Amino acid sequence: MATNPANPAPGQPPRRPAAPPQAQPMQAQPVQARPAQAMPGPQQAVPAQQQAMAAQAQATAQTAEPDEEGDEESYGTGGKRFILFNAVPSWMVSMVVHAVLLIVLAMLSMPSIADKAATVLNFAPNADEEEELEELEIQEITPLDVQVTETVTTPVSQMTTVTEMIPTEVTNITPADDLDAAPAEIEFADFSERTAPKSDLMQTLGTVAGKGLEGRGAAARSQMVAANGGTKGSEAAVAAALKWLAVHQLPNGSWSFDHRVCPNCQGRCTHPGTLTEGNNGATAMALLPFLGAGQTHMEGEYKDTVRRGLYFLSGNMKLKPGALPRGELSEAGGSMYSHGLCAIVLCEAYAMTHDRALMQPAQLSLNHIVYAQDPVGGGWRYQPRTPGDTSVVGWQLMALKSGHMAYLQVPPITIQGAIKFLDSVQSDSGGKYGYTAPGGGSATTAVGLLCRMYLGWKKDHPGIERGVEYLSTAGPSKNNMYFNYYATQVMRHYEGEKWDKWNVEMRDWLVNTQSKNGHEAGSWWVSGGHGERGGRLYTTSMATMILEVYYRHMPIYGKQAA
Repeated sequence: MATNPANPAPGQPPRRPAAPPQAQPMQAQPVQARPAQAMPGPQQAVPAQQQAMAAQAQATAQTAEPDEEGDEESYGTGGKRFILFNAVPSWMVSMVVHAVLLIVLAMLSMPSIADKAATVLNFAPNADEEEELEELEIQEITPLDVQVTETVTTPVSQMTTVTEMIPTEVTNITPADDLDAAPAEIEFADFSERTAPKSDLMQTLGTVAGKGLEGRGAAARSQMVAANGGTKGSEAAVAAALKWLAVHQLPNGSWSFDHRVCPNCQGRCTHPGTLTEGNNGATAMALLPFLGAGQTHMEGEYKDTVRRGLYFLSGNMKLKPGALPRGELSEAGGSMYSHGLCAIVLCEAYAMTHDRALMQPAQLSLNHIVYAQDPVGGGWRYQPRTPGDTSVVGWQLMALKSGHMAYLQVPPITIQGAIKFLDSVQSDSGGKYGYTAPGGGSATTAVGLLCRMYLGWKKDHPGIERGVEYLSTAGPSKNNMYFNYYATQVMRHYEGEKWDKWNVEMRDWLVNTQSKNGHEAGSWWVSGGHGERGGRLYTTSMATMILEVYYRHMPIYGKQAA
């Protein structure tokens, strides 16, 4: 079939072969020579057969009588065709018929084959086309990658936006030197992680001590004493108190509320405290007056005393690993009271000296305060994460304030929680505060008012005005040094005539009641309040800080008044 014209060459349309013309049947006689080449055997019998057939045809023609001329012509023509038909071998007729059938079938099937071929081309490409399709599939994947890239870059752009906002907010933060600036410039609401180191707690922050603590320096101290209501007598009382505290330091650098355990005392001082398990709290309580007077472990007459005390606290810290690494200074005898006091000491010492060795302990102590906060009410109490009371809240909030001014990390949400707690215990529009519920105790009111001042309440806030009036009417206490400590600070920040009146009474009473003789010289003993548990060490520390109020903290509203 390769040479059959019915089968076209690949890629060319099929060619229909011409049908043999019926009008010239006699021209097919040369076919007699074709079988002779293909089949020589049968060719020898063909002439005899043709002669016999011709003779028979003549005999028949002579006997027949044609009726019409047309019939005769028709007969003659038909006879010739018949003779030709009879003269062609049967195998040749069969071959021609089959050839015609094959040609017809080929012609009928070619369109469907072409259509089928076209269909196959559309849905079953050859190998080359399959490779091209694979390349197209790879190209289709590319846009998917681009979409994923765009999705990833979306949050990155958002982060860039937040980063760009940081410089603007940082410029609104008062430098670390302004420990007690006006709340318009220092508000706990401005706390943010950007004010503190993130992963490396030992990196340099570049803070500089200034107005908030500069009153504690020797250069400004005498001026601030004279300008703010202090006297030579009050300063002499402070000096005597620091000497008594230094003498009663234990060999390991700590202090004890039971001062009799000190080898230098040997029981010569009366009224020891009953709290014998609170050495962390006692050490912090003793160190605060030294720091308030500008004495650090790097400078001052008592720098060795302060250094040993700071080393004791740092070495006694219990490290708590976790998502928020923290250092705990709580103890059985003092719980979160002790921890809050220790945190204040570490943060103030770091802020005053910028000693990198203190940076990590200070931050870890703040982290524990953050962890220990009541997640529901926002306060603090003896044990971590329990409903708070105003007394414990006061110490923790003062520590957070000191840490903030040292540019250590204090989460804003922690400050918001403290505000929530104060709201829950206030009464008289914020002029009075209870212990665990709304109330009006004098000591808790003093604590609540000082916290409100540091949290941004203005001097003319109705709560501040009512609270100051309440404290002024009550006056200094003769048996509650805890109340005197907080109330004196509130009155000092408020200033004015009410402060002047308070200061004279408070200052002169402390100067006059200080012990002047024997081993107790320079100390105080006041019964009532926490005096029984804290003993002479506690009352001496509190009284000393009260007499340091002129320079220990700058007045909160001083800049606004100016």
